[in-house]
Amino acid sequence: MPQHQSNIHVTVADLRRPGDLQAAAPLFDAYRQFYGQPSDLDGATAFLRQRGELGQSVLLLAHNTSGQAVGFCQNYPSFSSVSMAPIWVLNDLFVSEAARGCGAAQALLAAAAAAAHQAGAIRLTLSTQQENRRAQALYEGLHWLRDSEFFTYHLRLPSP
Repeated sequence: MPQHQSNIHVTVADLRRPGDLQAAAPLFDAYRQFYGQPSDLDGATAFLRQRGELGQSVLLLAHNTSGQAVGFCQNYPSFSSVSMAPIWVLNDLFVSEAARGCGAAQALLAAAAAAAHQAGAIRLTLSTQQENRRAQALYEGLHWLRDSEFFTYHLRLPSP
């Protein structure tokens, strides 16, 4: 299910393959740093490897014309009990700073929607920080709808 947008090529990563894992892990580590976490490339690699081995996520990689991975989005299949149907949670979306503005985020979002639809999901959902106006503008420009019906709450649990 390759997707193309401008000079970007999006593929579904197989995180059990070393090449895909090595391409995704530094981007995932940079994404975590963007959200204030310390760099942990080994931890990022292990986390992604485990998601791939357990089949718990669908990770899409955006590549530039040189074949370099410049962005990713990670989607977690879930379900809507009310709709009694599958949904996908687009949990992570990141484009390297050097590649921003080249269409990678749009290509990743389009590929995520296509992959979710192909998998039978009825909805793709995501969250972003209230301060992330650039992301909000992107989503709204691509016809994503901000939820005006529900509030989101979180409960921190003790570490296992």
